[in-house]
Amino acid sequence: MFSSALKSFQSNISANYTISSSPISYCGAWKVYDGKKKSTGKAVSVFVFERKSLEAQGGGFGARSSSSSLKKVHEEVISRVKKESNLLARLRHPSILELAEPIEDTRSGGLMFATEPVTASLAGLLREKDDQEKAGGVAGRPSRFVVEEADGQLRRRELEIDELEIQKGLLQVAQGLEFLHESAGLVHGNLTPEAIYVNAKSDWKIAGLAFAGPPETSDTRSNIPPISLSEVLYHDPRLPRSIQLDMDYTSPDFVMDSNISSSADMFTLGLVILALYNSPHASPLKTNANIATYKKLFSSASTAPTSGNNFLSSRPLPKDVLGDVLPRLITRRPGQRMNAREFQQSRFFDNILVSSIRFLDSLPAKTPNEKSQFMKGLPKILDQFPRSVLEKKVLPALLEETKDRELLYLVLQNVFKIVKSLPTGCRAFTEKVIPKLREHFVNGKGTQNERDVAKEAGLIVILENIELIGESCSGKEFKDDILPIIHLGLESHTHSIVDKSLGCLPTILSVLDFSTIKHDVFPVVAAVFSKTSSLGIKIRGLQAFVVLCGGSSNNSTDMGDGLNGAVRSMENTKATNNAILDKYTVQEKIVPLLKAMKTKEPAVMMAALAVFKEVGRIADSDFLATECLPILWSFSLGPLLDLQQFQAYMTLIKSLSTKIENEQMRKLRELSSSSNTTRNDDLMNVGSTDAFFGGSRDDVGENDFERLVLGKGANSNKSQTFDMLGESLRPQAQRSQSSQAAPTPVFSWSTPATVQSQQHTNGTSTTNGFGQPQNRTSSNTATNSSLNNFAALKPTPPPSAGFGTPTTNGFGAMTPLPSALNTASWSTPLNPATRSSSTQPTYLQSQSNFSMAPPSQNNSSFSQFSIAPPPNQSQMTMQNQYGRGLSNAPMQANGTANTQAQKKTGLDAYESLI
Repeated sequence: MFSSALKSFQSNISANYTISSSPISYCGAWKVYDGKKKSTGKAVSVFVFERKSLEAQGGGFGARSSSSSLKKVHEEVISRVKKESNLLARLRHPSILELAEPIEDTRSGGLMFATEPVTASLAGLLREKDDQEKAGGVAGRPSRFVVEEADGQLRRRELEIDELEIQKGLLQVAQGLEFLHESAGLVHGNLTPEAIYVNAKSDWKIAGLAFAGPPETSDTRSNIPPISLSEVLYHDPRLPRSIQLDMDYTSPDFVMDSNISSSADMFTLGLVILALYNSPHASPLKTNANIATYKKLFSSASTAPTSGNNFLSSRPLPKDVLGDVLPRLITRRPGQRMNAREFQQSRFFDNILVSSIRFLDSLPAKTPNEKSQFMKGLPKILDQFPRSVLEKKVLPALLEETKDRELLYLVLQNVFKIVKSLPTGCRAFTEKVIPKLREHFVNGKGTQNERDVAKEAGLIVILENIELIGESCSGKEFKDDILPIIHLGLESHTHSIVDKSLGCLPTILSVLDFSTIKHDVFPVVAAVFSKTSSLGIKIRGLQAFVVLCGGSSNNSTDMGDGLNGAVRSMENTKATNNAILDKYTVQEKIVPLLKAMKTKEPAVMMAALAVFKEVGRIADSDFLATECLPILWSFSLGPLLDLQQFQAYMTLIKSLSTKIENEQMRKLRELSSSSNTTRNDDLMNVGSTDAFFGGSRDDVGENDFERLVLGKGANSNKSQTFDMLGESLRPQAQRSQSSQAAPTPVFSWSTPATVQSQQHTNGTSTTNGFGQPQNRTSSNTATNSSLNNFAALKPTPPPSAGFGTPTTNGFGAMTPLPSALNTASWSTPLNPATRSSSTQPTYLQSQSNFSMAPPSQNNSSFSQFSIAPPPNQSQMTMQNQYGRGLSNAPMQANGTANTQAQKKTGLDAYESLI
């Protein structure tokens, strides 16, 4: 019971609507607030009347004795205010303000009702226009009202009062008066700018029906009481002027004739027209709410508004207004005035723009043929409309007609043209157009098997204007509302729609992010490409791949491969560089689709060539070599390609091959710059002196070198001797230990000095018939570390000195060997100079019948891996003469003579030292 009582004190409007904190305008006695219904989000305007406004106005006048009369006056005012709301509830017409919630009492004792959303009253717009003109503004400049939305956000509303706006508004007011006079049987009685409201669609609506009543000559019985002129003409100073009759807009029929007729409203309408063109924008009559003053003004022709004095207007009036309208409205005799219907037929409204608006207002009642003709001709005159009229009048009216599916494509053509021409087209598109598109294309998809021709026609219009859509909405709005429409086009069974949808990719890439492109757009495009049987869609799909890879659909047929270093045009690629596919998707998704193509039509092959050009910019060189080039060669050999097309393929193949070659060479150069230098030095320096001695010659000190060449102090230290390059001559035991720790390479003609070194020598050396080495395994790394392992040079014993005994002459004389050992070797056993034992170990090696001494060191410039020179002619003759069984002594007569004549170097220098 308590809850029901609480609800009775709570306003229905306050409970069900969200109301702005401050009023957007003041209209007479009403404060107008923006509101929004909580359940549906529908926008409304909430009119609030406060009783305290009456008390504040009359506080200084009435005495205690007159408190009862003042209270009675207040009750009459409240009754009059309620009458206004009740009449709005009863009267339903496009030109009458629409009531959303009936009037109700508030907690503070005031009144409240809700209507369709309004922006301001005509009086408020005229006051704003006066302020602009006083500040030096230009007439017709947009009026800006900062209003607070239901969600608390502030927003500017732009309003214009230009010639077309005036004509359109007056036409709507005349239509409302016609309804009141002829259909409702009422006289407005107080038609002022305060009683005319401009709604969100820029339509002029009649309100302020507090003084409305039936005419005196009415034959029909009405439950609305007639106007009491004696009461309403009397101005009560205790009440606000806003809730009393405005005598500046009153007809002389009321004041001078006490006659209530519909013609009185037409006189008042003439005064409103004067206020629209006057400066300041007010009535030319200044009565100060005094009846005597009013009668005095009309008693003289100079003070009464007539055609002779330009109807007391401070500005020139339009020709049609001055010559045809005002003389038949502002006239003393009611019978000479036009009625509301005749006013609508005057030449003042005889122009194409006003006639188009009138046709648009009556569009629901027109036939389908008339609607179609109107929609086809409307684009020709859209540029002539003021922008405010297009946004607030024409655009909403067209969107209402989208429910007619037969007119959908025609309506959308006009809608997109309007959005393109509006400075605030982005806002208009997101707020008004997108909800309608979502309603007809996203929410109402229907079954895919049913073909809706009208819907497909509208879909084509949307796809044709996709670039404008991308510019007019954000990325999130595009993804949520527009991308599903594009998917609908891609899934269509009509090839033309699929073709249009694929052509939208450049715009899609410029609006959406990479993730959406990869996961929401590319799979659908790939599915269309793989499933279609149409060559046209196949080609369009390949062009789509070009765009997805970062190319441009405009130059997809260009024969340039894009790999020659030429800079691409920024105009062609700036819109597609933001969200192209990544390398993995290109290599693993797009290329397999191209590889699986079965058709060899030239147009398809050339479109595929454009895709491979873009793939060549993105993919790795390894992938290009192993995957792309085989496909390109296969496509290039198609039997239907002509010479020019084949050459285009060859150009790309050569370019890709060059790219692969350059990339591979670059990689190899990078590798060689770090590791190949060291590796080549190791390979080429094996036979050098540094490698032979197991170290660098830089280790030889300067003093050691001088002692060597000058012969100073050669025997100063008998316990330690040096070789020709400063190396220490160590005993055999030390050399054996050092050789075990670090084996060093030896010449192929050297033999190990100890049995221990023989255990480390497993490879064999073979020679050809001239004693040159042929094959030598990697194990031929003897333990002789340097030339100090050579024994002292002594004369060679006779050949009968026992088989296998090493020779000690300077050149290692050749001794016969068993014929079973058929391999040749240049090696001879080299014993250290300190050898004292006469019993020498026998070394068994794979040798030929002759053990040939090494060539003279002073004439050899070969490394340990070099091939010795062939024997001269005397050696060849002796070898052929004596055969295998003879010991072949070194035959270097010429070489010996030259050596004796020259300065001793090399081993000879070493021999002279010891």
